[in-house]
Amino acid sequence: MNQRPTPEATELAKQCADFMFENDTASKALGMEIIDVDEGYAVMTMTIREDMLNGHQTCHGGMLFSLADSAFAFACNSQNHAAVAANCTIDFIRPARVNDVLTATAKAQHQGKRSGIYQITITNQENKLVALFKGNSARINQPVLVEN
Repeated sequence: MNQRPTPEATELAKQCADFMFENDTASKALGMEIIDVDEGYAVMTMTIREDMLNGHQTCHGGMLFSLADSAFAFACNSQNHAAVAANCTIDFIRPARVNDVLTATAKAQHQGKRSGIYQITITNQENKLVALFKGNSARINQPVLVEN
């Protein structure tokens, strides 16, 4: 996935993201926004709210995982092949705090016919690394976009 996407692939990725995000109540409820999407690539942001804090008054790890997982989903579904997570891991590097604006950047490391490997970095507004997420995807033999 090191080749530069064609304009057609970029447009398809955007259509897939728009279609998926329209029904993504979880990402919307957490205040996530899609900043950019392309073939095998997605960037999302989320601002940490008080209701996202844990008992240490830092961002709950599940919120970080959710942000990375959403970026992963938009990246691995960008070629109009529906895909789901087969395995995911996350390494927490530094805490995020209330009002931090986090950016998750998902990039395909490998995309085969049926499975893919994606790396997602989460950074804060100071461009400091907050977490590293690795996701393995599995395609489920159907398109993302439903043709009528």
